[in-house]
Amino acid sequence: MHQQFLPVTPQEVAQRGWDVPDFVYVCGDAYVDHPSFGHAIISRILEKAGYRVAMLCLPPWQDASAFTRFGRPRLGFLVTAGVIDSMVNHYTVAKKRRSEDAYAPGGKGGMRPDRATIVYCNRIRQAYRDVPILIGGVEASLRRFSHYDYWDDKVRHSILVDSGATLLMYGMGETSIVECANWVADGMDPAQLRRIRGICYMSKTADTSCIQLASHKEVSQDKRKYAEAFLTQYEEQDPIRGKRLCQQQDDDRYLIQNEPCLPLSREALDAVYELPYTRRWHPMYDKEGGIPALAEVEFSIASTRGCFGSCSFCAITFHQGRIIQSRSPKSILKEGRLLTRLPNFKGYIHDVGGPTANFRQPACDKQLKCGACKNKQCLYPRPCKNMHVSHDELIDILRQLRSLPKVKKVFIRSGLRYDYIMADKDPTFLRELCKHHISGQLKVAPEHVCPYVLDKMGKPGRNVYDAFVQKYARINEQLGLKQYLIPYLMSSHPGSDLNAAIELACYLRDTGFYPDQVQDFYPTPGTLSTCMFYTGLDPRSMKPVFVARSPEEKAMQRALMQFRAPRNQPLVRKALRLAGRDDLIGWDRECLVPPDSPRKQPAPRSGASKTTARQKPVSDKKTSKAPAKRSSKWAKAKPKKR
Repeated sequence: MHQQFLPVTPQEVAQRGWDVPDFVYVCGDAYVDHPSFGHAIISRILEKAGYRVAMLCLPPWQDASAFTRFGRPRLGFLVTAGVIDSMVNHYTVAKKRRSEDAYAPGGKGGMRPDRATIVYCNRIRQAYRDVPILIGGVEASLRRFSHYDYWDDKVRHSILVDSGATLLMYGMGETSIVECANWVADGMDPAQLRRIRGICYMSKTADTSCIQLASHKEVSQDKRKYAEAFLTQYEEQDPIRGKRLCQQQDDDRYLIQNEPCLPLSREALDAVYELPYTRRWHPMYDKEGGIPALAEVEFSIASTRGCFGSCSFCAITFHQGRIIQSRSPKSILKEGRLLTRLPNFKGYIHDVGGPTANFRQPACDKQLKCGACKNKQCLYPRPCKNMHVSHDELIDILRQLRSLPKVKKVFIRSGLRYDYIMADKDPTFLRELCKHHISGQLKVAPEHVCPYVLDKMGKPGRNVYDAFVQKYARINEQLGLKQYLIPYLMSSHPGSDLNAAIELACYLRDTGFYPDQVQDFYPTPGTLSTCMFYTGLDPRSMKPVFVARSPEEKAMQRALMQFRAPRNQPLVRKALRLAGRDDLIGWDRECLVPPDSPRKQPAPRSGASKTTARQKPVSDKKTSKAPAKRSSKWAKAKPKKR
């Protein structure tokens, strides 16, 4: 049966026999009716619930006229900035404007405004003063409380205040969107708001049944209070044990957050992905070359949600939560068969995963009964003794997918927790991963090697990564394969000073790995690391945390990770001298960079290839073995006082 897009013009609304739509869905992404796009899921869920939805994607925002395209909707507007926070979408970590937007026609940049949710809502208010507006998506979800904004370098009010929206839906909104739509349709009784999970709303009075957070005024003036308030928000982001929260925004307005939505059952999550998506961008974008973002996910299968890895710099904990929700093998196989029937299918399923591809079940039985532990992590500093470790179901799913007719290869490109793999006593998954599910290289995320930086990141110790490198190399050798291991590494994360960056550089020197790309820490809303960045405190302990803030400090840490590049060597020398590590400047094999004076450099050590990281096989002995003991002294070096 041929699936239809939802209407995008008044003419299409009329063709369906509607006088006006119930809701107009305003989105900062182009209209792609694929389940990897939040607006596709939410609009299809509303359609299934019997509501009439018209799509207004990437509207011109310079005046209010674009928001009157369908007239005043019967019930209200739904507003989202899109799949990515609009400020992250627009700016690099150096706050430089990006020229492209993968979620716009032809990848053209500049088609949505900065702070898109706020701008869209303000334009709607100009057009229709009292129409109900429901906001959601990542931008709204992560900015629901008073929050530090990296681009303004200040604490901003809740996005509910700045947008003037009626309700905010946070997290994954399949349940809350229908309840909120029903609430609007039933007359918007304020007394009923308290029963809807997964929403925030404004009140003229404080709700004394909630946990009271420090006010906006307090958190914007006192960094310790900000850290305390954030920790409470973070700890209560649990659907089982989480409590309602209240934060005063100004003299007579209070933000109320209800408990998070309960996890979807397998049957409910399966139903979400079996809605009648066209799985294409709207044909109106054909002449511009379509929507680039679809290429990454067109032949991928989303199998899970949530992540109990709890990396400090990741917003998934604050948005999707720590309790894993997964689709049934039957549903995943059904989608696999569907992909093989699509006209552009070439035999390759590009990904089977989610936030963490190898998490298929809650970390332990306790999570579904009592919630995730409030003051403990499942994997850090070591795997919890109560954690279930098994890849059996995932192995079975992958075997069935790759046995489907027309399927040549099934890849896993979502993140994999290598510490979870190492905790599994059965090596079958890693062996099958190497043999069948990577295309020459595997990307994992150790992020750093310095113990005190890894502690702030919530990542396992370097010894776990080194053991994984050796195991990966050994399995590939047994299989007769030369495959690469590409680690993601991060510079300037809170806690990382020059000594930590030097320790990482020495590790790279000793292992012979030289990254061709480096990611600076990006302080995005809703993460524990962003709280550390702003306050200079670890909210879990209230102890001070070093933060590299100046562009030069960040540049030096980044340069140290790519110390071999001639363009970086002046900065590396400066960093080493500031840290009192002149011993690493010279022609000796232990040195990172040569001195300023020119001299012919000796031939590189055996195993120190001039090839890039992407060219160096992990099975090379120099790469796979643990670093020499001499590098341990860098961990003991103390930061130079400033």
